[in-house]
Amino acid sequence: MNAADSLALVDSYLDCLRTQRNLADHTVNNYRRDLAELLVASAPIVKDASFGALTHFHIRKFAAQMHAKGLNGRSIARKLSCWRGFFDWLAQQELGLTSNPVDGVKAPKRAKPLPKALSADDAVHLVAHAAPGKNAEATMQRCNVAMFELLYSSGLRVSELVGLDLRYSKQAGVESLGWIDFDAGEVTVTGKGNKKRVVPVGKAALRALGEWLAVRDTLQKTDPAPLFLSERGTRMSVRVVQQRLKAHAQAVGIPADVHPHVLRHSFASHVLQSSGDLRAVQEMLGHASITATQVYTSLDFQRLAQVYDAAHPRAKKQAK
Repeated sequence: MNAADSLALVDSYLDCLRTQRNLADHTVNNYRRDLAELLVASAPIVKDASFGALTHFHIRKFAAQMHAKGLNGRSIARKLSCWRGFFDWLAQQELGLTSNPVDGVKAPKRAKPLPKALSADDAVHLVAHAAPGKNAEATMQRCNVAMFELLYSSGLRVSELVGLDLRYSKQAGVESLGWIDFDAGEVTVTGKGNKKRVVPVGKAALRALGEWLAVRDTLQKTDPAPLFLSERGTRMSVRVVQQRLKAHAQAVGIPADVHPHVLRHSFASHVLQSSGDLRAVQEMLGHASITATQVYTSLDFQRLAQVYDAAHPRAKKQAK
């Protein structure tokens, strides 16, 4: 099969995608680029034969070559999907294909990105910094500081934070999702799988909570249960916490895209760096498996590697 024959088959397939499957021109052009790479890679093999000469060993080799050139797993998976569809179409055209050579070939596993965590200095600056305010604005600022301090102090999920009640209660058969024991310095929350856990609360967070509770009653209207209230006197929502934290981070000059889970990651990373106790961090985060917590050991090593590269004489790049 010469190059012209191969290209003609690709054009026919693309035309089928455009007319029968109504794919957009942009999508068809992406398919064209991916199939052009297949034609180049397979040219030596199908030169004196047909596409039926390709086996899954050839396709696996092509995928390995793309990976070696630095192509990420997501892009390789997309190309393999495109090629798989092309070979399925060839088989339907009864062009001598007895099997699809892409079947069984998988892209390299995608590397899981490390969770984003703030430095200890940035985290403390973020949660401790209170913007000036007056009257209602000052009241909500106290609420914000208390929420941010508690997120970082105890590594709570934002859903756990907004589910907290002022105190433990059980009314009409409904038990509180969470509450704070100020005497013990602990917060009880209900996490994933409806599992309750108890996490310590730091002194700074307890102090911020006390300042918030001193003005909380000015916002309370109908529901006395929620610990954190919105301007309307209703239970604080996840979305509002996200918006307020992001705006606050920008106001105090934190360059990172800060959301509540960043504070949870920062809590886990900083506690692990100081204690080295992975099991304790697992319990405080409420992870069912320690595998989910082990990612923070990688995060810690990343920080150590950065310190090493910046400080060790043998790690510094020599000037050219």
